[in-house]
Amino acid sequence: MKTAIAIAAHPDDIEFLMSGTLMLLRANGYDIHYWNLANGCCGSSKHDRETIAGIRREEAMSAAAAIGATFHESICNDLEVFYDKLTLAKVASVIREVAPEIVLTHSPSDYMEDHTNTCRLATTAAFTRGMPNFPVDPPRGSIAGNVTVYHAQPYSHRDPLGCLVEPEMVVDVSDLVDLKKKMLSKHSSQKKWLDESQGLDSYLDTMAALDAELGRMSTLFKSAEGWRKHLHLGFCGEKDNPLHEALKERVLIAQRQS
Repeated sequence: MKTAIAIAAHPDDIEFLMSGTLMLLRANGYDIHYWNLANGCCGSSKHDRETIAGIRREEAMSAAAAIGATFHESICNDLEVFYDKLTLAKVASVIREVAPEIVLTHSPSDYMEDHTNTCRLATTAAFTRGMPNFPVDPPRGSIAGNVTVYHAQPYSHRDPLGCLVEPEMVVDVSDLVDLKKKMLSKHSSQKKWLDESQGLDSYLDTMAALDAELGRMSTLFKSAEGWRKHLHLGFCGEKDNPLHEALKERVLIAQRQS
């Protein structure tokens, strides 16, 4: 069975940015994996760090189970997703364990560093999959095979300087919005927190609005998730595009300038 893994920073990031695509991959025969690198320990003004991390772990496990995804444990605290050797060794070990054909992760440039560093870690970990001289934690042997890395839209579809980011590939999730909301609703601890900290009027409706905005950008779909494929060098063949191959009936690809 072909395998795909979504690697995000915090519990609920996958739901906002990647869950529709992940569900579609499972429906098309992929074994899917769900991994948040950080444990969500800063996502509360009510609970202490240990308590909210435990709550968010249970919420994330429930969300992963709802779509038939394998859940992987977080490896660090919020705001401690650092691009360093020790963290990279942990991420690379999971990549070798899962041996994915597809890696879904954050945009290379996003509004917060946890997202950006998660992207860097996931991408480099995929790159080191076949390097026996790079030690991973826990130890696992190197693996063969191609892997294609795809970057989700930054949150708000804009980079940290407010510039609109246009995807090169959009996936139609119009009929999955309710399922995405159901999955995101598993993270009930975050609605109040985000209302307080970021001024979001409605947790679930904000996610739907972001998908609808991208749908309008596509001019074809009502709601969509967007992706940019990482350069193939060191990862896969130049023309490899397994996400498009798996979901081609739902995918719109933009013309890319060389």
